[in-house]
Amino acid sequence: MNQLFAIFGNPVSHSKSPLMHNMAFETLKYNGCYTRYLLEDGGLLKDKFRSLGLSGANITVPHKEAAFKACDELDDFALRVGAVNTIVLKNDKLMGYNTDAPGFLKCVKDFSNIKNILILGAGGTVKSTSYILKEYGYDIDILARNKDRLKDFESDFDCFAFDNFKVKKYDLIINMTSAGLQDELLPAPKELLEDIILNSSGAIDIIYGKQTPFLKLVKSRGIISKDGIDMLINQGVLAFDYFTNHKFSLSEIENAMKKAFFV
Repeated sequence: MNQLFAIFGNPVSHSKSPLMHNMAFETLKYNGCYTRYLLEDGGLLKDKFRSLGLSGANITVPHKEAAFKACDELDDFALRVGAVNTIVLKNDKLMGYNTDAPGFLKCVKDFSNIKNILILGAGGTVKSTSYILKEYGYDIDILARNKDRLKDFESDFDCFAFDNFKVKKYDLIINMTSAGLQDELLPAPKELLEDIILNSSGAIDIIYGKQTPFLKLVKSRGIISKDGIDMLINQGVLAFDYFTNHKFSLSEIENAMKKAFFV
């Protein structure tokens, strides 16, 4: 009997997670099927997970903090950062993990000579990635539109709103907002963002599958950049490992998933 998995989000139609997970199920001959579910109210996540009869799920924007609250148990890192992107049904309990952070850490390591990083945004993805980057010795600043969201980070990071930010040199800037996902918005005012880009050596947009306005602006200024496809694959490999209870090696899973993108 096939196990059923899903990704919850809003929006979610753009997600390539079903493509790569189903490719891995097929390649590795595991009885699993992965779909997507548009969830408008994150408070309903637990009920939907159970009513759909899921064995596991991934959670994307804007529900990673709601997923944290929905879980019955949490691994140590998810508990520490307050955000969950992977849920597995274990002994009839929802067990929450965060694979975003280690998945993203691998992406950052692809860039050389990185020390100072500016993160744009203050959502659930930022919660996990900022803390793991700090643990690995990176200096992190956070810039966001919403001053209230910054309160979650102020005890551990230098945090700025648009109106009190003074541009300085950064080795890497990272867009962790949803700006550009379904619109043509930038993650910060254009004049400010151009100044930031011109004082940076590299850039990452966690959005994948399209040239966002942020990436277009970065590339127009000749800055080295990448989108979020590597993060998607990296976190997906770790999630699949939890889904299948460590049945396969990580390299087997990665190679299977990459077949979905002809990488």
